Amino acid sequence: MHPFASYVLRSYYKQTGWNEDNLYANLTRSSNALLDFSVPRGLHFSISKSPNSLFKTTYSMNALPSLNGSVGYIFTSCNLDVKGSGDVRFKDMVDRFKVFDQPRKPEGKEEEWLAGERVDTRDYLLYGRIYVPTGRLDALYSTRITPTLQGMVAAISDPRAPISYEKSKGHGPASNIMFSLQQDTGKWCTEYTWSAEDGMWGVRSLYNFGRVGPSAENDGDKAGHASSGRRSGLKRVDEEEAMEGGLKGRISIGGEFYFSAKEKSAGVSTGIRFTTVPDATPPSFQVPSSSSPAGTAPRGPPSQPPTTITALFNPMLGHISGAYAARVSRDLSLASRFDFNVYSYESEWSVGAEWWQRRGKVRPSPVPTDDDDSQPSIAELADEVQGVVKAKVSTTTDIALLWEGRLRNVLVSLGVVSNLSSRSKPIKSIGLELSYFSSG
Repeated sequence: MHPFASYVLRSYYKQTGWNEDNLYANLTRSSNALLDFSVPRGLHFSISKSPNSLFKTTYSMNALPSLNGSVGYIFTSCNLDVKGSGDVRFKDMVDRFKVFDQPRKPEGKEEEWLAGERVDTRDYLLYGRIYVPTGRLDALYSTRITPTLQGMVAAISDPRAPISYEKSKGHGPASNIMFSLQQDTGKWCTEYTWSAEDGMWGVRSLYNFGRVGPSAENDGDKAGHASSGRRSGLKRVDEEEAMEGGLKGRISIGGEFYFSAKEKSAGVSTGIRFTTVPDATPPSFQVPSSSSPAGTAPRGPPSQPPTTITALFNPMLGHISGAYAARVSRDLSLASRFDFNVYSYESEWSVGAEWWQRRGKVRPSPVPTDDDDSQPSIAELADEVQGVVKAKVSTTTDIALLWEGRLRNVLVSLGVVSNLSSRSKPIKSIGLELSYFSSG
């Protein structure tokens, strides 16, 4: 379950038109939602409030295994439509499998002029949280510098943890600040980072093959009209050439490089991702071509399951990872991943699944469309989702089971992690998380 602060941050990105899914760090987000989901430990409560569209507060408490809590505040320069826990779209509060929409170039904020002077300001978000009784402080500042450039500053301060003690434990010093600069042009998305604690510099970049979203359509109008004369009917947004058989999709490839001046060490990794089309995100699956006859009936999207395939390789550590995730039915998604180290020959195979629970009766779509057979009223079923069950098993003998749902106006997360090969302690951890927040 997403914390309230994460939900507000995602709402801020959506309001300002920033696509966080186009980052290299989120290359494997679809499979991670099924294979690396977090299970609550102990008993956790959180209550949040949105007095207005700019300011939010959040409070949390851990009752087990130890008693502690935190208080957080969030302020944004733009109005956010933050729902209450009883009204929020449930799928927006959980990590889940999804085929991300095609990349688009971010659009800038609309200019505002007064008496011949530009008066609009750039958007920003401020977040701070203090933990009790440790006194640890977390802070985040995010701002849009230009339409395609975003800056972030994240800081951590823990005055009660001695630096020498933290270093001896291998956790690094108690305080750190990190700067991040992200540039997204649709085709390319590059992130530059610097960490003050170990003097680490890093760069991540992701390149998307094929066409980008509507902001780049004007550049390809001539090519599109030239090719449309050779084809009839409707054409998908990012369809390049007709292919017989197999999955139709787009490919993204990226990599990262980081260097620590303090530790005199470096690292590098590379990855590739394949996702199917058409896009799972509205507004549409198809765009009519200029040569389409007026009486041509629109075709539905191809009969292929939404699928994401990823591969990662770290040559310095010798780590290779390949993952496959797909939605096999409306409510069931499956994922599998194989990790292997070429130096130690250690390997791990993981399998995960998520199953969505819905109400007994489905609200029918008021206006039937030709796409109903392939996409059965997904928009109409958004508020019918009651919960999701996730399960994961791996060759490390660990089994994780998680249920996330909504009971009246409270979001609930209940999970357990077990090791069936251990007779003395088959249950490693069990936890319950309750979250309530309101707006207005």
